[in-house]
Amino acid sequence: MSLFVEPEGATELNADDVAGLKFDHITTREELNELENANILQGLSWLASTPKTSMDDILSMAFVEELHQRLFGDVWEWAGSYRHRELNIGVDPLNIRPDLHNLLEDIKCWIEFEHYDSLELSARIQHRLVKIHPFPNGNGRHSRMMTDYIRMVLLKQKPLVWSNTDLDKQSQERGEYIASLRQADAGDYAPLIQYLQAKGNAT
Repeated sequence: MSLFVEPEGATELNADDVAGLKFDHITTREELNELENANILQGLSWLASTPKTSMDDILSMAFVEELHQRLFGDVWEWAGSYRHRELNIGVDPLNIRPDLHNLLEDIKCWIEFEHYDSLELSARIQHRLVKIHPFPNGNGRHSRMMTDYIRMVLLKQKPLVWSNTDLDKQSQERGEYIASLRQADAGDYAPLIQYLQAKGNAT
């Protein structure tokens, strides 16, 4: 059972996860969101100034880990470290490293050989990262920012509009987004692509 009230589809934080919180005074999800959002802004500032612009730099395990650490490291001790417990979402912890490595190699091939248009490529990248769920928490936000960075640097495309509201809060829009990810779990990416198109994103 989560120690914070989580929206639909969010990874629950257990006692071990919460033990990694760097601030003892936090007792509500709203307070936690404020801290994390401030940290994420700092992470985005780092991302904007990072010199890592080659495909090999970005599509590396080290970059995936550092991005998560930069986004959440001021709040959580375990930021940037892979999870060690099983969740109701994500691969077996023992498979995180090989599955993530395989995804990064797949992305290189998808880009090099132009397997998909940019919107479907983005949908597949973001979904696969969420499906692996490498970290104890923050996987949705991390995956969307990783996808946008790949779009901007490697595809020379604008970042995506993911929602018209805050996707980290419970809403009808979040419900549609989570439902589209679950359909992608079964191999059907059309709902996720349609969801993104409805936000004004072009293929």
